[in-house]
Amino acid sequence: MNPNITLLGQMLSFAILIWFTVKFIWPPLMKAIEERQQKIAEGLAAADQSQKNLAQAQDKVNEELKAARIKANEIIEQAHTRANQMIDQAKNDAIAEANRQKALAEAEIVAAANRAKEDLRKQVSALAVTGAEKLLKREIDANAHKALIDDLAAQL
Repeated sequence: MNPNITLLGQMLSFAILIWFTVKFIWPPLMKAIEERQQKIAEGLAAADQSQKNLAQAQDKVNEELKAARIKANEIIEQAHTRANQMIDQAKNDAIAEANRQKALAEAEIVAAANRAKEDLRKQVSALAVTGAEKLLKREIDANAHKALIDDLAAQL
């Protein structure tokens, strides 16, 4: 066997293998690699976009929370204001009721004092009539001298 022919046969076999690989195996491999690169690039772009969307959503959530806290503080402040108004109104109502009760009590006291004074006048006039009777030693007709007794009671 001649080494030159063997070497030539091996070169020819290797050349056929290279041609077959370049023609039939290499294009699908390159296509698969390019598709994979494309998918990876799309995945990275989607991940970047997702991170941007997440950051925007987080900012929006923070803004909404801030707005909700402000609104809650406003509601709490309004509730405190309304509670203070209700307390002040209740105090004013209580003071007004106390003044009304005091006025009623004072009016009742004045009326009772007037009744007591009137009763006292009647008793004094009755005593005066009795005293005058005893002084004059005769009976005085209360009905006949009503004007005189009323005048005496008014002076007392």
